[in-house]
Parts: sequence; structure tokens; C-alpha cells
Amino acid sequence: MTARLRESLHTAAADVPVYPVYDRALATARRSRRRTRLAAVAALVLVALVGAVLPLAGAPAVDPAAGAEAALPDRVGVPPFGSLHATDRPRPGPASVIFTGQAPRLMYGNEGSIIAVVGADADRYRIIKGEIEAQAGEDTVLSPDGRRVAFRSVGYTRPRVEIVDLVTGRSRTVASGVSGTVMVEPAGWSPDGRALVVRDTVPANPERSAYRQVLSIIWLDDDRRTRLADDYEGNGSPVAFAPDGARLAFQTGRTVSVADLDGRRLSSFTLAPETELAGKGAWSTDGQTLTVTRRDGSSWSLRRIDPATGRDLGAMDTPAVSGVTAIRLLGWTVDGSARVVAYQPAPHAPAAFDAPLEMDQRLAYGNVGTVRVLALARGANDPTTLLTAPKDVVAIDVSDDVIRSGRTRDASPPHGVGPRFWVWTILITVLVTGIAAYRCREGLALWLDNRHVRRARGQGEGSS
Repeated sequence: MTARLRESLHTAAADVPVYPVYDRALATARRSRRRTRLAAVAALVLVALVGAVLPLAGAPAVDPAAGAEAALPDRVGVPPFGSLHATDRPRPGPASVIFTGQAPRLMYGNEGSIIAVVGADADRYRIIKGEIEAQAGEDTVLSPDGRRVAFRSVGYTRPRVEIVDLVTGRSRTVASGVSGTVMVEPAGWSPDGRALVVRDTVPANPERSAYRQVLSIIWLDDDRRTRLADDYEGNGSPVAFAPDGARLAFQTGRTVSVADLDGRRLSSFTLAPETELAGKGAWSTDGQTLTVTRRDGSSWSLRRIDPATGRDLGAMDTPAVSGVTAIRLLGWTVDGSARVVAYQPAPHAPAAFDAPLEMDQRLAYGNVGTVRVLALARGANDPTTLLTAPKDVVAIDVSDDVIRSGRTRDASPPHGVGPRFWVWTILITVLVTGIAAYRCREGLALWLDNRHVRRARGQGEGSS
């Protein structure tokens, strides 16, 4: 090769761009490390998120047999902020108690009601969103076995009743079968839980200046309906099924009617003044008599009447309850003791509850301060308080199984914040962190590169 050719080749080679092999290899390695680190961070975040959510999404439902040890808690508390819904996992299983009220955590949105659900054998609190001023035990009812809650449904253009199964988490709606109804609400369960009594409110004239109520039984298996009363004026009056489920009693104004499941009226009679059908537990355990509550001044007592004629059979040997707006009879224990809800007057409510007053006014949100569940034992001088509730818990219902068993337990209502709060906190944190990391990805990459360079220099100086 001549000197001239060699010089020409060197000149041509000098004009060819030099490929920075080392620098490109270093950059590629740095990108790989960054991707590995980001993937590791994402994996850690995902593991943390799954660890928080998995107990809610994958835990098995509570065995319905857990209700075998169902007991009445000695106190309830308002559900914590961020409580699980009744349809969330893990399922709560059968309930011992449901309650409603006007405490801050028992309301949502535009005065919507939170229905609080308490587990049958432990303080498993869940919530259900219901309609405005829902009243547990009146228009929001717990099935006899504590498994289902029926309430006025929210979010439908046509009035419906919604039923939530606390064991499976599934819900269903029951449409009104009455033409022109403006509201439909549950009024009571049959003892076997197969049928639900519903109360429809219907305009009584074209101007809608007056309304009437229609009472019906709906069999939930096939949606078969039976009309019980066409001009019902119950205003939340209880519906009481006989223990065998073959008859039921309901109050219309001052009149009590007894009907069978086909809607045939078996008897009808007028109650004495200051007397009311006692509650969902109004039938005696043998189905031979009905129980009414009578107000004498500021105290309330239980009396028996003949379901065929309404004849007064005398006072029961249970203690009277004083200083309350009203009492409702929940039922009877196996030893014959009565269980009642006592409605305590609100501090700002009218003081003269010893004057005549309609029952719906006695139980209205503004007139009730809180509730208690009392035991009225045969031959006792005074009631025994079994359950207390915080201020502004104004209505409560207890499952028939819990009432019948007579069992009670020490309760410890949850405090602080609930699981939903933590799930949403983690989700929001992950989203914010991810968005920030993406928007600052170039600066983050530069910081990682600089950190690697400083580390490499430190290692080089140490080795020298």
C-alpha cells in the first residue's frame, strides 16, 4: 500500500462518525436498571394494594350457621366513617340488630338514611343506604332469622322495596303492584321469611290533597300478591304475624283487624282509648291472645286482648315503663319475658308526652332522642335495660331469633375509621404517586443517573 493510498484511507475514516460503544452500552445499562427499579416499585405498590384489598374481596362469606349463637349486644355505636357496605366482602352474615337515626354518621347526602347492621354474634358493622328518615322496625325491617333487610329502595323512578341478603350479598327489588302508588315500604315479615307485607301510599283524590294506604302480602318465591286492606290508615302501625304464620293482625286508625293469608278478614274491633297494637311481637307464643300497649299518664304497660272480639283480658304481670314517648313489643323469650323498644324523648321535644298523641308523632325523628331495648320479666318490679344506643339513634329492630333466644353479649362497637377509608386512601395514594412519577419521569431518570454516577465515582476513589 502506497503512502498516498494510506493517507487517503485515513482521511476518509476521519470523516466517518465514531460510534460511542462504551457510552451507548452504559446508557442502555442505565435504562435497564431504571426500568427494573420502576418495575420493582410498581410490584411493591401492587402487592401492598392487593394486601389491603384482598381481605375485602376474597374473604369467604360468614357461615349462616354463625347465627346459631346470635345474641343481643348490650350496646350499639354509630358506624365508623368508611364502614363496609352490607354487600361488600367479607359478608357480615345474619344480623342481630339494625338501627337508624339522625346522628351525623347515620345520614348521607340530602338527608338520606344510613341503615346500620350489627352481626348476629359479633360486632361486625355494615351499612346500607336507605331513603330519607328510614325507621328501623317501622319501614325498614329485619327478617326473623336476621338474614335479610327490607327497606324503601333508593334510585328508582318507580317506588320499590329492596331486600339485601346479608349472607350472599345479593339484593333484589320488589315493585309495587298497586296502580298510582307514590311510595311503597315494607311493614313486616312472615315467621318463615317467605312473605313480606308491604304498605303502598296512594292518592285518594285527583288533587292529591289526601292519601290512602294499601296493605298487601307478597310471596317472594313467585311474586304472588294478596290484598289485605284497601283503605289502610296505619301511619307506620306494626303488622304482627301469629307464631304459626297463618294469621296476622294490623291496626287501621283505632281498629285492629285479624286476617288470614288469603286476605279474608277473620275479626275486626276497636281499641280502647290510649291503647295501641303492641308491635310485631303482639301475638302470644301460643297464638291465643294479642298484646296491646296502654298509656296511663307517663307510663306504658302491656295488656292482653281476645283476637276474635277485642275483649280486654287484663294487664300482664310485667313492669310498666315510664318516662318514654312510647314502647313497641318486639317479642317473647323462651322463658316468657317480653322484649320491648323504649323510645326516649329528645331534649328539645315537647315535654307533654303524657298527653294524647298519634303514634307516628311519638316515634317521629324530632321527638325521639334515643332508644333502649328492655326486658319486662314476669313478676318483676322494674324493667331491665338490655341494650343502650348513642344519642340520635331513634329506631331499632331486632331479629326474632335473637329475641326468642334471650341471649345477650358484651359489645365493643368499632371506633376510628373503617376498611373502606383505607382502601380509598391507598388507591388515591397509588394514583397520585403514579401520575407524579410519570410527569416527572425525565427528572427522576436524571436523578437516578446522577446517583449512579456518584456511587460509581465513590467506589472508584475507594479502590484507588
